[in-house]
Amino acid sequence: MTDAVLLMAYGSPDRLDQVEAYYTDIRRGNPPSPELLEELVGRYRAIGGGSPLSRIVEAQRAALQAELAARGRPMRVYAGMRHIEPRIGRIVEGMAADGVERFVAIALAPQQSSNGAAYRRAVDAALAGLGEGSPSVVVVDSWYDQPRFIEALAATTSEALARFPDPTRVRVMFTAHSLPARVVAEGDPYPDQLAETAALVAEQLGLAEYAFAFQSAGRTGEAWLGPDILEEIRRLAGTGVTELVIRPVGFVADHLEVLYDIDIEAQAVARAVGVRLERARSMNDDPIFIAGLADVVTVALSETRREPASAS
Repeated sequence: MTDAVLLMAYGSPDRLDQVEAYYTDIRRGNPPSPELLEELVGRYRAIGGGSPLSRIVEAQRAALQAELAARGRPMRVYAGMRHIEPRIGRIVEGMAADGVERFVAIALAPQQSSNGAAYRRAVDAALAGLGEGSPSVVVVDSWYDQPRFIEALAATTSEALARFPDPTRVRVMFTAHSLPARVVAEGDPYPDQLAETAALVAEQLGLAEYAFAFQSAGRTGEAWLGPDILEEIRRLAGTGVTELVIRPVGFVADHLEVLYDIDIEAQAVARAVGVRLERARSMNDDPIFIAGLADVVTVALSETRREPASAS
């Protein structure tokens, strides 16, 4: 059987001239107001004129393919995006044309959420369009507690702590993208899985205490999960914290939510309240992280149950 892997990411514009189409896409076809568009363009301009996400996902794809080959399990690794080219659906069609019979689908979002279900729907829609004889798929719902992922998070947090004269005096704050607060009432596993990821990393680091905050909440007029990262930085400063490491656990690559929301926006708030803030580097194509992804693939393919495309 010809096996393969599909890595799936949110997608982000590489250039400023892509921002409007991208913003319209994430708003389900509703164009943003000129004011909202200019604000988002300004954020991308502030991080260099575009997101590095597509390049990083390509590096992750290539590194995972090389890692699997080194383990004696050579197979092609593909990558598709939700909101920008190459789209997930087009990649799935290409996989079928390449003769792939079974593939493991992994969203590059470790924790399962209702928002992440869109990745599964994109895969299912593509497979349904292919009809009879389409590849079978094993969907990895989450990998928030994968041991090597936790190891990589802990190692990079230690690197950031080592930038301070006395790491034992530094507070660590774990962060992740916020979602509408209603997901809790709907039974979404996202908040609990995030808490577990943070707890596992804290345990490896031997942290007596740590903070957790949500970031990058949308502007939808409804309540979003909190506490908000900026409010939490201010709160910690009020309790006497002057040194802080932020360790995102819901993101595995540099993109706008890291390079702007943390490195620019949160950093500015930290400076204003007298806190030295350092961010732990993103996973990107870190070898330990990539080895963890390879472990995820190996476990998924060892399962005898194969999931057909669903109609949901």
